Amino acid sequence: MRYQGIGTERLESEIRSKFPDVPSVRMDTDTMRSPGNYEKALSAFREGSAKILLGTQMIAKGLDFPQVTLVGVINADTALHLPDFRASERTFQLVAQVAGRTGRGPLGGRVLVQTFSPDHPAIVAAASHDFIGFSNQELAHRKEYGYPPYGNMARIIIRGTDETSVESFAEKLAEHLTHQDSSTVVKGWRVLGPAPCPIGRIQNHYRFHLQLQTSLSGSLQDHLRGHLQSLRTPSNVDFQIDIDPLSML
Repeated sequence: MRYQGIGTERLESEIRSKFPDVPSVRMDTDTMRSPGNYEKALSAFREGSAKILLGTQMIAKGLDFPQVTLVGVINADTALHLPDFRASERTFQLVAQVAGRTGRGPLGGRVLVQTFSPDHPAIVAAASHDFIGFSNQELAHRKEYGYPPYGNMARIIIRGTDETSVESFAEKLAEHLTHQDSSTVVKGWRVLGPAPCPIGRIQNHYRFHLQLQTSLSGSLQDHLRGHLQSLRTPSNVDFQIDIDPLSML
């Protein structure tokens, strides 16, 4: 195996090999560490001393350069297949926002989208800026499976420094949420998991999570508070509850 760099670093290498005489500037967390780097890079691109601007999502929003006539969205579906019910929504937002950076001046513009899923509704709708069409399809999908805004949802993250203890408590918590006692099943909500989080370990803490969905009226917080008040948590494990989570990672 040979390390070749990833993401914007690899893209920068490709651009410089294809366009050796065209000055470019890269914007990502590695190149924007010092104060003033962000403004310096944008000024170079705005003034024309840099002809190509490449970077991460930080260049997708809020920038207005009328002279931009071509935008390329590389690996547009990177986030599309993440285990998160908002993945399509985020992909649509990103592609539509990046595409909106071009064609703002009298010269017009063109957008090229690189994707392994060219027929995916989020990609197709974003390429044509069809927000209404995308939202109608996405809302129908969420309604079918009871995702917000058509149902309440909570993500419970269990973490600790001992993986066995974390997994054991996660299983106990799932059983506690599923049954009122040894024989009575809790009605009105659905528990998925436990399973390791997509990011399974952060700062030496192992992470498992559960997903709870319900169509019950009233506050999901109140339902959970009443159901979990008798649960004892091991000293080396803690958990947190995220209502209608914005991220499942």
